[in-house]
Amino acid sequence: MQDDTQPAVSERELSRRSMLKGGVAGLGALGLSGALDFAESNTASAATRGKTIKFGYVSPETGSLAPFGAADAFVIGALKSLLAKGVTIKGVTYPIEIIVKDSQSTDATAASVAEDLIKNDKVDIMLVSSTPDTTNPVSDQCEANQVPCISTVAPWQSWFFGRGASPTTKYKWTYHFFWGLEDIEAVYSSIWKAVPNNKTIGGLWPNDSDGDAFASTTTGFPSFAKPLGYSIVDPGRYADLTTDFTAQIAAFRNGNCEILTGVPIPPDFITFYKQAASQGYIPKVATIAKAMLFPSSAQALGSLAVNIGTEYWWGPTHPYISSLTKQNCAHIAAAYEKSTGDQWTQPIGFVHALFEVAIATLKSSGEAHNKSAFVSALSKLKLSTIVGPLDWATGPVPNVTKTPLVGGQWRAGNTQSGYALVVVTNDQHPNIPTASSPQVIPGATV
Repeated sequence: MQDDTQPAVSERELSRRSMLKGGVAGLGALGLSGALDFAESNTASAATRGKTIKFGYVSPETGSLAPFGAADAFVIGALKSLLAKGVTIKGVTYPIEIIVKDSQSTDATAASVAEDLIKNDKVDIMLVSSTPDTTNPVSDQCEANQVPCISTVAPWQSWFFGRGASPTTKYKWTYHFFWGLEDIEAVYSSIWKAVPNNKTIGGLWPNDSDGDAFASTTTGFPSFAKPLGYSIVDPGRYADLTTDFTAQIAAFRNGNCEILTGVPIPPDFITFYKQAASQGYIPKVATIAKAMLFPSSAQALGSLAVNIGTEYWWGPTHPYISSLTKQNCAHIAAAYEKSTGDQWTQPIGFVHALFEVAIATLKSSGEAHNKSAFVSALSKLKLSTIVGPLDWATGPVPNVTKTPLVGGQWRAGNTQSGYALVVVTNDQHPNIPTASSPQVIPGATV
C-alpha cells in the first residue's frame, strides 16, 4: 500500500513491485519485445533526447473500490518496460515517467493526490481510472489547474453531468472514454426480457454519483424502464458501507420484485445479497453494476453468484488489438493470469487503453510539452485500442467518446475463482461473441 504522506510511487518503484507480482513474466507473455515503433533505441544520442514527460496516474488501489485497481501494477509495470525507451516526436526522443497515486477509494483523497501530482510533481498529463469517486475529483483538479486529463471507467453521464455540466458544456482540459447509461440500460433490458418475470424491478441505488445517475427519474433507469412497461420499487438512497439492508430487502420482497438492479460498491452488494438470501429474497434475474464486475465478488458470494448479471465492458473474447503492443484481448488476459495467478479482470483493458490514448495524442500533437496542443489533438483523436475504437470528434457530448458494452452473467467453473463471467447478450455489438444466453438465478424465491 502506498503511503501518500511520502513522495508518490514512481514508475521505477511501481516496476519493482510489479516484477514481484508477475510483471517480468508478463512482459514475455505479452510478446512486448520490439512491439513498439515509436521508441528510439537506448543508444540515442544525448542531442536527440528531450525533457522527461511526466504522467500522473490515479486509481483506487486500496479501500472499498480496490478491485478496480487490482490490475494496475501488472498493466503499468508491463507498459513501463515499453515506454522505457521514450516516445519520439519530430526526431526528439522524450523519456517517460509514470507517477502513481492511490485514491484510497475516497473523493477527498483523489482530489488531494491529484493536486500533489500537479503542484509538486509537475506532471504534464494526468490519467485516472475507476468510478466517479476517483475520476471526477481528479478531473476537476486538472480543469482548475489547466493540466490535460484522460479518464475512464465511469459512465459518461456520471463523469460529465456529475461534475455539474450541461449538455452544451465543453471542458478545456479533461476528456473521458467509457459507455453511458443508455448502453447499460439496453444491455440490462436485453437480459431482463430473456428471463420470464413480472417486470417489477427493485432498485438498489446508493447515495453517491453513480446511484444518483442510475436512479434519476429524468435520465436514469426509471425514465428508461417505465415506458417499456416495467414498474420500479425504489426504497431510497442508502449510504456506502451500510451494514444492515433489512429495509431494502423487505421493500423488494413485499413488492414482489422479480428483477433486481443496482450500482453498489463491491462490499455493499456482498453484504446485501447474503442478507437477502438469508431473509428469503432471491430474484429471478439480477443485473448489478459495479459490484459484480470482479471475480473477487463472485468468489465472496460463492454459489449465490451463479447467473447474476452485470455489464461486460472488456474481456478475452473482445475482438480488439492494442495500438501499443499489437496484442489482442485474449493474449493480454492470458498474460495477466499466467503472471499473477489471478483471474483476468475487466479494468485491465481500460488501464492499458489510457496509455494508448496518451501516447497517440502526444504523437498527434507534434509537441511534447505543449499542453494546449495536446488537448487540441485529443479533441480530434480517432484511435483503435484494446477496448475498441475511440473518436472524440463524434460525442455524445463534448469531451466524451463511448466504448462498446455487452451483457454478462456469472457461471460456475473457472479454475481460479470457481466462477467465470461470460457474454450472454450482444444486441448492440454483435462482433463481440456470446458464450451463452441469459438464465434464471437458481433458487429464486420471487
